[in-house]
Amino acid sequence: MRSLFQACRRQRRLASVPCAAEAPSFANGYGTWRRYISTSTSKVLPWEAPSRETLLRKIDGDLKDGNVKEALQSFGNYKKLHGLPDPRVLNSMIVSLSYMSSQRWLQRAFDMVLSVHQINSNLLNCGSLMRLALVLARDQMPVPASTVLRIILESGKLPDVDMLSMVFLHMLKSQVGSYLVTDVLIETCESFLNQVTDRREMKKLDPIKNNATLFNMVLESCVNFKCIIKAQKIMELMSLVGVVADVNTVVIASHVFEMVGQRDELIQMKRSIDSLISLPFLQYYQYFYDSLLSLHFKYNDMDAAAKFLINLHQQRKSSVLFCNGLQKQGIIQIGSGNLKTGYRIMFDPRKVDRGFVLGAESQFGLVVLIDGYLLHTEKALAKLIVGCMKSRNMHTLSSLLIMLHKEDLEVISPPEVINACIQMGWLHAAHDILDDLESAGIQVEITSYIFLLRAYEKENRSEEFDGLLQQIQKIASTMDDFHTNSPFTIKNIAKIVTDEMALTYSSLFAALTEEMKDYNPGEHLTLEFNNSILFFCKAKMMEDALCTYKRMREQNIRPTSYTFSHILCGYSSMDMHREITMLWGEIKRRLEYGDLDVDRDLLDCLILNFLKGGYFSRVMEVISYMSKHNIYCDKWKYRHVFLKLHKNLYRNLSSLHDKTETQNKRIEDVRAFRSWAGINK
Repeated sequence: MRSLFQACRRQRRLASVPCAAEAPSFANGYGTWRRYISTSTSKVLPWEAPSRETLLRKIDGDLKDGNVKEALQSFGNYKKLHGLPDPRVLNSMIVSLSYMSSQRWLQRAFDMVLSVHQINSNLLNCGSLMRLALVLARDQMPVPASTVLRIILESGKLPDVDMLSMVFLHMLKSQVGSYLVTDVLIETCESFLNQVTDRREMKKLDPIKNNATLFNMVLESCVNFKCIIKAQKIMELMSLVGVVADVNTVVIASHVFEMVGQRDELIQMKRSIDSLISLPFLQYYQYFYDSLLSLHFKYNDMDAAAKFLINLHQQRKSSVLFCNGLQKQGIIQIGSGNLKTGYRIMFDPRKVDRGFVLGAESQFGLVVLIDGYLLHTEKALAKLIVGCMKSRNMHTLSSLLIMLHKEDLEVISPPEVINACIQMGWLHAAHDILDDLESAGIQVEITSYIFLLRAYEKENRSEEFDGLLQQIQKIASTMDDFHTNSPFTIKNIAKIVTDEMALTYSSLFAALTEEMKDYNPGEHLTLEFNNSILFFCKAKMMEDALCTYKRMREQNIRPTSYTFSHILCGYSSMDMHREITMLWGEIKRRLEYGDLDVDRDLLDCLILNFLKGGYFSRVMEVISYMSKHNIYCDKWKYRHVFLKLHKNLYRNLSSLHDKTETQNKRIEDVRAFRSWAGINK
């Protein structure tokens, strides 16, 4: 009986002690008695059990008092004991952490969002996530900010477009942020286009559709960081979404077309712009005309360049540019209008966001706005002269001078052009211009003849000297500079010519010297081949594209990153992933030999295609190359593509038996990618 009594006492004593499983929660969740007594906000008594309501009251109280650290610890304890709290508590925690100035607390907020997303993303509130994304972007944490935006997209909700613009604005300040913003915008448009099954549902896209500035910001960053594949993708999405672009879009699109060499697209745009342009927006269209003129020079098309300059000055004379009838929309044509793969973006010529400041200045400075008129610069004239001289087509330059003289547009001085050619040593070119002007009945100052005559004498070119001397004697009577009938010889030049005969170096001569340094005689061939390849790839005529590429190599014309981008996008549109592996071999060799510039956009597109095709060894090759050269890899995007397409691939790797060497290698590649991407499940 006594032993039974002692056993009962011992049992009651043991019952009053917390079990081993509860002890850690007790210690970690509530601390010492003194701590509970001093916490007035939660009013937790020492003998209270760690109930759900007690912890929630403590979290609420700490948040109200600004004790985020205490609230976070209580949140951790609640999660261990009861799982995730209701959405109200979760969002209060996220918002409170978002207002903290330290990046450490912002990282804690981001970690909380990630952990909740992995368990139950339905508990997260879109509004609080957008606030967190904005704060992360403002603190230059672009990777977490983009991840939060992607979590919102995965929930099937459209982020608030005004907030999204603010987030993008901060993220675009860095190169990595620009890469991520571009991807997020593409994913946003694609996500909601996939949801639209009926035309009536297109209203879901109205907030994005009506915000051209959102697209302009991202397009401009693509131009700045040379992400041309992404830029073209965004322009296609603008067409599909139905974005009504503005004048800023015209400018940025013209930069994209210029970089790729798509002159036909710019010529088509010009047909719309010439009839729509108005005085207030000339400063914007200046960049468009600059891009078109620069492509004329790059294609070595001096006839088109000369015609462009004539039209520019004719429009100035007739004020065609300043029409008031702006009733129709302009068109930005992407690709051939005859192909089903072509896209059109409509733009409103009366619409421009004054708050959006274009950062991309004119690269070439060929067209400027002076006193309300568009004019060519001296650099443009120098490019035209160099191009005509190199292609032995001085007649085009002469025709320009003659046409401007007939139109009574004395914007280019023939003597200045002739004298600059003489200074450059291009005596035959100068003589050809003199002959053409003389045939057209346009009188040139005697000084130009004398300068050329002296140059012939200095170079001991007696035949040309005698011929020019006879030419001067024939037309001497018509020259206003002559005041004598004496025979014209080199000895009496000083008596015959009234003007000072010293040949001074002009600014045009300096511009010609500079252009000669940058002149690339084979650039137009590269552009022409690339344009042909692009056309065939858009039309999904890959055999013709490859034949064009082979001819390019046979003629020893060096392909550019755009060449391979066109071919890659063509293969990708037809899901020809095996052919892309062979293309990667060619790209890799050229990168190793330094024959090709590193293009992050191209490498990113390769990884996505290899993931889709299941070529994991190639995936790891490209990732290794990017890591070696410190090129940013978007783990979230690659992980998302893998989980979407290959979630259960070799999931139980240890269960496979009797594997071949190829299977073993593939399993190792999949395991390596899973490890790199942080896929544990």
